[in-house]
Amino acid sequence: MSRYAAELRQTARAMVAPGKGILAMDESNATCNKRFEMLGIPTTEERRRAYRELILTTPNLSEFISGAILYDETIRQLSQAGVPFTQVMQDAGMIVGIKVDTGAKDLATCPGEKVTEGLDGLRERIAEYYQMGARFAKWRAVITIGDAIPSRTCIEANAHALARYAALCQEGGLVPIVEPEVLIDGNHPIERCYQVTDQTLQAVFAQLRLQNVALDQMILKPSMVIAGLDCPTQSTVEQVAEMTIQVLRDTVPATVPGVAFLSGGQSNQRSTEHLNLMNVKYGALCPWRITFSYARAIQQPALLHWAGNDANIPAAQQLLYHRAKLNGLASLGQYEPAMEKQTVLV
Repeated sequence: MSRYAAELRQTARAMVAPGKGILAMDESNATCNKRFEMLGIPTTEERRRAYRELILTTPNLSEFISGAILYDETIRQLSQAGVPFTQVMQDAGMIVGIKVDTGAKDLATCPGEKVTEGLDGLRERIAEYYQMGARFAKWRAVITIGDAIPSRTCIEANAHALARYAALCQEGGLVPIVEPEVLIDGNHPIERCYQVTDQTLQAVFAQLRLQNVALDQMILKPSMVIAGLDCPTQSTVEQVAEMTIQVLRDTVPATVPGVAFLSGGQSNQRSTEHLNLMNVKYGALCPWRITFSYARAIQQPALLHWAGNDANIPAAQQLLYHRAKLNGLASLGQYEPAMEKQTVLV
């Protein structure tokens, strides 16, 4: 048992506190730069820093955001006033998280499939991040659905890496977010996504047990069960809610404190609707909290409005707060689509 066990349990519960979710703002510099380029924003460290300050200093964000996942660059940055972002978050009542994987790379002998890397030197990086104030971490595995894939090789390799990462996190005092993402890309029907999600989660929890990971000291960040983006028959909100909860109830042990979904390419509103219906219809049947860990589905309106112009920061922050609020309400089953229009920009 980790000497941090009591702290890890407390942190994990706080991460999925009622009405709150986790903000994913851990885009790599390359991904962040791509988004900036599309809007004509200079792709400099200073502009990335300004954007992250916009997010982290949004007034009252902690009403709906328990913590935020940072990228390595971000956890080392300071606000314009010279305050470390870690301190900005702690002062605002948000838990500091950090992405620790080094990205998905081609999996040898498995064309079209990826394995996430980053285990080398991870123990030392975890120790540094803990000293800097981080209290949870994230590692993302990607599973692609296609012709004859995913292979068993891919699922097992990623499950093994996730479990080894999670064990190292708990040893070093960080709550691991375990993120096996079944990608939405493809023309597969929802039934195929269900099958692959079931196989993936079964493998992940088998490996977590094998690596002696304490399941009450981690958070699961899965994708929703949903038809591929190019599937001729798109899923209804009801189908996604029912089939996602079904696969989770079949695979996720009751001791896990919370399930915080990724949005995975869904639209802002649809990802909120799915989360809400899961809580309305099935929340009482689930032993774990059902909430969100969204990135673009919370940030996108704010990024578009800011567009690199700091005069737009207050209005962009209102948009970010509003999106966080809607998802916070959805995590309680209290969201209604009419709420989408309630934000008022000054």
